[in-house]
Amino acid sequence: MSAERTIQSISPAVLHRLVQEGHAPRLLDVRTPGEFRTAHIAGSYNVPLSTLREHRAELRSHLDEEVVLVCRSGQRAKEAEQALAQAGLPNLRVLEGGITAWEATSAPVERGPERWDMERQVRLVAGSVVLATGLIGIAVPGAHLIGTAIGAGLTYAALSNSCAMGMLLSKLPYNRGPRTDVRTVIAELRSAS
Repeated sequence: MSAERTIQSISPAVLHRLVQEGHAPRLLDVRTPGEFRTAHIAGSYNVPLSTLREHRAELRSHLDEEVVLVCRSGQRAKEAEQALAQAGLPNLRVLEGGITAWEATSAPVERGPERWDMERQVRLVAGSVVLATGLIGIAVPGAHLIGTAIGAGLTYAALSNSCAMGMLLSKLPYNRGPRTDVRTVIAELRSAS
């Protein structure tokens, strides 16, 4: 395998200026539909990372211009960039710091119903399991090992920069929101051309 590619990025300030000037590139938000509905950059298209990976060849023919990939903090956008680059799509950039950095610059977002972001949900679930198994462990020998397993999972998640618990939580109805249909996304991309 060849040397690792360098992922191109764009700062929130530069992207905001392009949006204000009417020269915004295509914005693909790869977060879950629930996250997207909570807050997103106006004019962006919601293509969850799993959908993007599965349909990257179909999407590729509708994304031949500059594309900026957006997620919460930048990690999922980097994964999306790799998937689209492997499909042969040029001119890809990742929004530095994701929607979190975008909002920190006071750039405008379209808001929907408020919901907890995935990282906060993971902290709640992991912390609750560790706390509960620690307390139950007082009466039930060995129960604390469940908390130890959660700690090991979180350590692996940090080292591998992935999160199985986050992926599982993203499948809950609360996080899914309306299902993103790739045909609808492609139709929207076509109409914006």
